[in-house]
Amino acid sequence: MINGPNLNLLGLRETEIYGIESFDSFHEIIRDTFSEIEFQFYQSNVEGELINFLHQAPQEGVEGVVINPGGYSHTSVALADAISAVGLPTVEVHISNLFAREPYRHTSLTGAKCIGSISGFGLKGYILAVRGLLTLHK
Repeated sequence: MINGPNLNLLGLRETEIYGIESFDSFHEIIRDTFSEIEFQFYQSNVEGELINFLHQAPQEGVEGVVINPGGYSHTSVALADAISAVGLPTVEVHISNLFAREPYRHTSLTGAKCIGSISGFGLKGYILAVRGLLTLHK
């Protein structure tokens, strides 16, 4: 589970959009909900670090990726290329509904390289993304 820029401030920034729960507390919910899965959680505000983490994922036995690229969704050809290059099934998640926000958020370069996208369901979108990935392994 990879989170991009500014998501380290979840629970503190723009709570009317992103809510008041932090990712640290939400990680426990994810682990409890999917106790049969071993998760890696990663967050960076640096585009290159996100790309490097993705590049390492196949060598570490990762079978699927849930990613919230934050603002990089709309701007990062390099991150989109990394998602495509690693060849792992990837689901993009956005906490807010991108289509109910500013027009520049309506296009996702990274989402175009994913098997699916979920937006607007708050943190529950991450749970939906994991469930979606699990359907690929049945």
